[in-house]
Amino acid sequence: MKASAFLYPWDVIGDSDAPARIADLGVGQVTLAAAYHSTRALTPHHPRHRIVTAEHAAVLYPVDERRWSGRALRPYAAGAWAPGDAYGEAAEALAAVGLDVHSWVVLAHNSRLSAEHPGTSVVNAYGDRYPWAPCIARPEVRAYLVALAAEAAVRPGARGTELESCGWYGLAHLHAHDKIAGVALDDTAQYLMSLCFCAACRRGYGEWGLDASWLAGAVREALEPVWRGVAPSPAAGPLLEATVGYRAAVARGLQEEVVGAVRAAAGPGFQVLLHADPGVHRCGANVGVSPGDVFGFADGVVVPCPAGRPDLLRPFAAHASSGAVVAANLTVVAGMGGRPGALGEDAARAEAAGATELRLYHAGLASEEDGAAVRRALVR
Repeated sequence: MKASAFLYPWDVIGDSDAPARIADLGVGQVTLAAAYHSTRALTPHHPRHRIVTAEHAAVLYPVDERRWSGRALRPYAAGAWAPGDAYGEAAEALAAVGLDVHSWVVLAHNSRLSAEHPGTSVVNAYGDRYPWAPCIARPEVRAYLVALAAEAAVRPGARGTELESCGWYGLAHLHAHDKIAGVALDDTAQYLMSLCFCAACRRGYGEWGLDASWLAGAVREALEPVWRGVAPSPAAGPLLEATVGYRAAVARGLQEEVVGAVRAAAGPGFQVLLHADPGVHRCGANVGVSPGDVFGFADGVVVPCPAGRPDLLRPFAAHASSGAVVAANLTVVAGMGGRPGALGEDAARAEAAGATELRLYHAGLASEEDGAAVRRALVR
């Protein structure tokens, strides 16, 4: 199977050995970040630094000012962690050793955007804003994300793109010094805490026959047992069923518009994949999509396989047409819970579950020992 490794530009820039080291892993492709959220990243191989702190969500290339002139919502330039055309410099070095380069674009996950434009963020049933989560039902957010995708995905030399967070974002987010684990939230409670009640979503619920004020109250009531340490009330399930249609329609509309804009900017032959989960209600980096619909507008999906488990691949494989990509995303950094030593076994299980390709997270974060294990597995 074809394998691609995730990478940041700062893993490559200033390290002349990086491109050959990545190619030596046995991958044929790199998925290189072009627009990314804030992060603190280890760089275990770099000759000049060990920690890179990306202070805010940013694009890692110079924006086209003509595209963004007059827009209130626009991308932020990176600081010292990725100056100038960091993406372009890294992509050129990787291509020089024979690696295909695809862009990696994070969309609806941007703390700085919502901090500077508070009205753009998700608002939960209690009135709390989630500044890391722009609400995709808002027309101005949607226009921003479509324009960002068309620019960030189609970088010079890129042969395709992978779109992360192309849908709803919600409660689950590793925010700075997170302190939200004091009460365990099951899947339904996470969903209810991720429902948005901004003005745009309130109108949207109304169009779907749901009174937003009643709905917010019902969500709070259903969650009340959770704060006492027990399961949500039985009303939680019907609330999910009542609202998921609206949210799925909004997400599907955004995804189709984004993919269309990327295709229009790139021209024929440009591959567009979504980081996705087969649970249509899911939100986050791997957004919920309908396995029966997604291949109608995208070329494929990148699907998380936590601890090497391929369960989430099967619904997509069952609906994938000939030539569609179902990529298994396997973590190969042992310190992040990955299984580099079991990559061969995990890849075989993924293939048996219908995976057509592999994604390895993350070549820049992996230790020398992790990299050696990946190399052995891919050679075999």
